[in-house]
Amino acid sequence: MERAEVTAVVGLGANLGDPAQALQDALTVLSEYPGIRVTKSSSLYRSAPVGAGGPDYINAVAEVATTLTAMELLEALQSIEQDFGRDRPYPNAPRTMDLDLLLYGDARVASPTLTVPHPRMWARAFVLVPLAEIAPDRVSPAALLAVADQDVVRCGDPHGTLDTQG
Repeated sequence: MERAEVTAVVGLGANLGDPAQALQDALTVLSEYPGIRVTKSSSLYRSAPVGAGGPDYINAVAEVATTLTAMELLEALQSIEQDFGRDRPYPNAPRTMDLDLLLYGDARVASPTLTVPHPRMWARAFVLVPLAEIAPDRVSPAALLAVADQDVVRCGDPHGTLDTQG
């Protein structure tokens, strides 16, 4: 018996190689992954790295419908990261792909390997701005105001022509 679909939100980011193309490719891979269906995706946004150096990031947020459990979805996201050449030499290192499970329905998960909602999402404009684009009911004006000092620039639509130069 197949599990009922849950609406989850995934954050996507990359700052090595061709990050805009990598995010487009990751959305395709996500949509083809068994048990995951991409229902919405935000525009792409450019932001400076948080807590590290390196090139600017390109970020987006995708809403997915999934029959996977939260842990299975996390494992799928980590597998996709590995397929994109993700390396974790140190915390906040530049990366070819970063996929974060931000929300999993209304669930609250606190385990050694997974915390949902994502513990830092409410402090990051590069998550909240694209999330507000695709799910405005999930992000309050106060939450956006709290991260207004963080520079996040929309650089295009994941399904159209991109201006990733800002």
